[in-house]
Amino acid sequence: MDIIISNSSGKPIYEQITSQIKEMIMSGTLKAGDALPSMRNLAQQLRISIITTKRAYEELEREGFIESFTGKGSFVKAQDQELMREEGLRQIEAALSCAAEKAKQYAVGIDELKDLLTMLYEGE
Repeated sequence: MDIIISNSSGKPIYEQITSQIKEMIMSGTLKAGDALPSMRNLAQQLRISIITTKRAYEELEREGFIESFTGKGSFVKAQDQELMREEGLRQIEAALSCAAEKAKQYAVGIDELKDLLTMLYEGE
């Protein structure tokens, strides 16, 4: 599993791990039933604390992306399509929020922003 940690990112390491694993699940790179590396192995691979990987796995489990079994490990959970859509919408909302702030910063009006989004969405 390729997870890239950036020390210059403003996000905590556990959030970087969580978001990258979520993206792998949502894109289909990781499928239901796929085993994740053990917390200890992932910590060693990334050269981080096992506490950090534990926190990331707990977050993923709490959000319904993985399930863990004592003595067996952690596995990708079969995804509810509504959960997947909601997560996708959350990510889109975050990206659009950043775009809206940039548009305000450069005095780009809402109509111009809508036109730009329409062109990007339709692939023009």
